[in-house]
Amino acid sequence: MAEPEALQLSDRPRPLWRRPAVWAAAAGFGAFVFPFKFFYKYLDDVARGEAGTAAQRLIEEATGAAAAIPVFVAIVVVACRLPVDRPGGWRRVPAHLAALVATSILHTTLNWWLRVGAFAAAGLGSYDYGDMPVRYLMELPNDVLSYAGVLALVTLFRWYQRLRDREVDAARLERSLSEARLESLRLQIQPHFLFNALNAISSTMYDNPQAADEMIERLSELLRVSLRTARTQQVPLDEELVALDHYVALMKARFGDALDVRINIEGSAIARRALVPSMVLQPLVENAIRHGRLAHEGRGRVDVHAAARDGHLDLSVTDDGPGVSPAVGRGDGVGLDATRQRLRLLYGDECTFSAGHVPGGFAVRMSLPLLRGADAEA
Repeated sequence: MAEPEALQLSDRPRPLWRRPAVWAAAAGFGAFVFPFKFFYKYLDDVARGEAGTAAQRLIEEATGAAAAIPVFVAIVVVACRLPVDRPGGWRRVPAHLAALVATSILHTTLNWWLRVGAFAAAGLGSYDYGDMPVRYLMELPNDVLSYAGVLALVTLFRWYQRLRDREVDAARLERSLSEARLESLRLQIQPHFLFNALNAISSTMYDNPQAADEMIERLSELLRVSLRTARTQQVPLDEELVALDHYVALMKARFGDALDVRINIEGSAIARRALVPSMVLQPLVENAIRHGRLAHEGRGRVDVHAAARDGHLDLSVTDDGPGVSPAVGRGDGVGLDATRQRLRLLYGDECTFSAGHVPGGFAVRMSLPLLRGADAEA
């Protein structure tokens, strides 16, 4: 399994006003509003019979839109520094009122300076902005609406960001819990398998020392493969078949020709590269051997089949025995129960799992999403 990701409540984001998107939004809003305000003012002049004001109105509204950009960002800074959506937000109202007056003065002053410079550069003479104290007071109501609008937008964005962070935190926690449960299930399977394998070696040791020696060698190889994949939940089917081959060889050393295990892979090139849960086939084959015809009549067959089709990898393990009793699936059926839970945790509703009697035996079938390495990482 991959290294568990450190569970952090959320990565600290960059301040809102330092994000290029905020400046782009301010510029975009100004560019959007500018032509509407220009035409409104110019057509108002035309309606009053005041022709020839297009250049003046164009400069006024263009400079107004340009001055609004730094003012917009300044309000965003204040809204982030003095959030009203946190406990005690009402105590920040006086500070916001002071910031409102300051940004309104800044906005009106920028308009004045930009228009004086633009009129002179365009050869339109001096620009008369009127009595400035009155002008500051006149622009204040418009700036109140602008300040309130930006403050509301920032507050809504902060609320959305907190909601999104909580969802990310919940997803990280759920992932961490799922990984812990998966690891627990795998650790449940491995001691169960090892215990059974050692029992098999013990029962063979005195009757057939050579077979027992071969079984120990195969068990060593199987444990080596198991350790190699101990930190990953999914491996290519080809690698899973190597582990299964060691287990089958271990069992055949014990049972000899009485055990017939056949492996059939359809669409071999695709299927063998597909990812499957590590050690998914071994417990199923073990159950088939322990509960199949071999256990009852001294001779039996197990078929392992894999096929890649329609975006899925179909796997099945079938034996020619009477199947398992209802008790299996709890205490003695660690393989079936743990496999079912692992598949549900790994793939959710994208996989199916079934176990039951079929004509002539008992079959365990599963259908998994056809994934490769990059897909699993995603």
